Amino acid sequence: MNGPVALITGASRGIGRAIAFEFASRGARLAIHYKSRNDAAEATSRGCLGDEHRIYGADLTDTGSLPKLVEQVTSDFGRLDVLVNNAGIYETLPVKDASFDDWLASWTRTIETNLSAPAHLCFLAAQQMMQTGGGRIINITSRGAFRGEPDAMAYGASKAGLNSLGQSMAKALGGQGVFVFTVAPGFVDTEMAAEALAGPEGDGIRAQSPLGRVCRPDEVAAAVAHLAFEAPAFATGTIVDLNGASYLRS
Repeated sequence: MNGPVALITGASRGIGRAIAFEFASRGARLAIHYKSRNDAAEATSRGCLGDEHRIYGADLTDTGSLPKLVEQVTSDFGRLDVLVNNAGIYETLPVKDASFDDWLASWTRTIETNLSAPAHLCFLAAQQMMQTGGGRIINITSRGAFRGEPDAMAYGASKAGLNSLGQSMAKALGGQGVFVFTVAPGFVDTEMAAEALAGPEGDGIRAQSPLGRVCRPDEVAAAVAHLAFEAPAFATGTIVDLNGASYLRS
């Protein structure tokens, strides 16, 4: 019962599942969050090394569920050492084709899921971590926060906001032993991206990187695990680009 305790949101599939597998291989005890796919979350748990993992269902846009989630995790495991804010949604909504009602609905869903929920979980997790000597928070954002998302503006804005939140949290919490990092992938080969990658734009997407492919979930997981368990404390506030040189900034 000595492994670090990590809460990973959206861990029933895709990047979240890969992070769970990687963390478990390093001896972490996992709180595997899912929204609605209990069966998929159970499959994630079964695929992880070790037998001290638990699954937790919660709608993260229901703010009342967030304190309950963090409290239940800390009650079950006795502490919370790592939070990975991975859960998110991606909705396209070209402005020229949308009504204001469409815009408002998509904006509200995306901001609540991709920015507000992670922000509230950062706050709640940090409160717990400060009581037990510190911890680490890793937020998953996107290269879209930097390059712009003309057909998914709410997504790009939500991820840019999460980048800024992580840096502000890093400054606010570093003195308390809570370190905050951000990983910003490009396209990742998951169910969320499958349709785009299999469609007529797939070859063009892969060609954006000189590697001629998109990122694998296990590559994101490796970067997140490094920040969670190995990166020096002085790296707090870092945003790690993980896009295969498809979008460069300096």
